[in-house]
Amino acid sequence: MKDQKDFKDLKPGEKALHYCLVSKVEQKATKTGKTYLNLELQDGSAILSAKMWDGFGDVLPSLKAGSLIKVSAKVDEYLGQTQLIIDKIRITDVSDNIHPEDFMPKSSRDLDTMIAELNDRISEIKNTYLKKLVDTILSGTSFEKYIRVPAGKSWHHSYIHGLLEHTLEIIRICDLISEFHPEVNKDILITGAILHDFGKTEELSYEDSFDYTDKGRLLGHIVIAANLIEKTANGISGFPEDLKTQVIHLVLSHQGKLEYASPVEPKTLEAIILYHADELSAKSNAYKLAILNEKGSGNKWTKFLHLAGTSLYIPATEEEENKTTLFD
Repeated sequence: MKDQKDFKDLKPGEKALHYCLVSKVEQKATKTGKTYLNLELQDGSAILSAKMWDGFGDVLPSLKAGSLIKVSAKVDEYLGQTQLIIDKIRITDVSDNIHPEDFMPKSSRDLDTMIAELNDRISEIKNTYLKKLVDTILSGTSFEKYIRVPAGKSWHHSYIHGLLEHTLEIIRICDLISEFHPEVNKDILITGAILHDFGKTEELSYEDSFDYTDKGRLLGHIVIAANLIEKTANGISGFPEDLKTQVIHLVLSHQGKLEYASPVEPKTLEAIILYHADELSAKSNAYKLAILNEKGSGNKWTKFLHLAGTSLYIPATEEEENKTTLFD
């Protein structure tokens, strides 16, 4: 990708000449009836709102979510949020050598390291039926999707390789809790941890933007994963019915409560552990990202986060704590 300043580092008053990915496009009108272009653009570091007031008629028919574009814009601020005011815009072509993945956020963890960690944990599953179940599901193109898909569209681990990172965090939490409670069936618990969100490989699209597929909207990742486990287990000769039921229960109950879209609530020791491990990983990541996104803004609190139900405190950096003034 061409060298350019990250969106997150742009300051009001600067000029931006940037390649980026369109995540939303719409034509709107002011109170006086003047039409303008309203966009959301991303570069892998942030998503910015953008406006174009004139001269977009020629490019509008070609613009859609997932379009790769180059813009010339002024960096502005509106209601405390950075935005772009575009004066020129064009769709990229082959000569630009620009690809959607250049502008999509990715896990900060090394992919090969994460894959090796996952394979090590799978190899430790002692139950031959569960080992076969995991190996069968995580194979071929399904495995490629599994290690690439985000864990969510926007709330937590919402970046390429996010599901894999999220899963490995959950496995480590489950390992720790299992040390305190030796009664836990670790094979069932770790199998559930590995497969609980597998349905997101079909629920989410991530080729040029993060969004829900038609199948994802109609069925949801929980049902998708449960159906796949049922089908795969039935294809493994001698797979115990009770074992299959327990694994599916972990998937069905991992969001904890009916009002959180779990078809059933946790009813086994392994299920309650998985639910809380999932919550801990997801919310820790979501809160961390929300704070990091507003770090350096000068604010001590983030904007109100609807999914958290609160604003979050932004701790001062060491540099900010040591900053002196003329009066010191």
